[in-house]
Amino acid sequence: MALEGELAALMAAAQGGDAAAYRALLKACLPVAAAAARAQGLRGEAVDDAVQDTLMTVHRARATYDPARPFLPWLRAIARRRAIDRLRRDGRRPREVHDPLAYEGEVDPGPLPGAGLDARERGAALARAVAALPEGQRQAVEHLGLRELSLDETARLTGRSKGALKVNLHRALKALRASLTRGEDR
Repeated sequence: MALEGELAALMAAAQGGDAAAYRALLKACLPVAAAAARAQGLRGEAVDDAVQDTLMTVHRARATYDPARPFLPWLRAIARRRAIDRLRRDGRRPREVHDPLAYEGEVDPGPLPGAGLDARERGAALARAVAALPEGQRQAVEHLGLRELSLDETARLTGRSKGALKVNLHRALKALRASLTRGEDR
């Protein structure tokens, strides 16, 4: 309940023109908006996009907030709607087709014999390659790529800046690509 009162007070101050209160309010809204997005089924970058959409809506609709009413239900309603909008928008986008047979119009015959073994071998090779990365790069791949955490969540977990995480992920992907394509040539 303390959070409710705090947020309502920050919003009232922000409506009165207090820029510092407004910045603090938006920062405090981040975890609430992210939780609402995840509750709707969003993951990874889609959560960040929904949070951004939520903050933009809060910004545009801040004058409509009634300080006599609770703030959190107002915020959660906006966050839930922005997450649903994101799901709808993502659902309308055509998916890329990477299966060469799909271009020829043939029906997928199912997995080929031994395909499971190949997948296990590829998975094991990937696990070995990730384990061989330097710690910062390994953490970036594990948290951002495999667990699909946001940059903010990963930064909190690892103690690294978002910029460092981006650099580590880029370098890790480059190293993994080189390592795994060398393994195919053997």
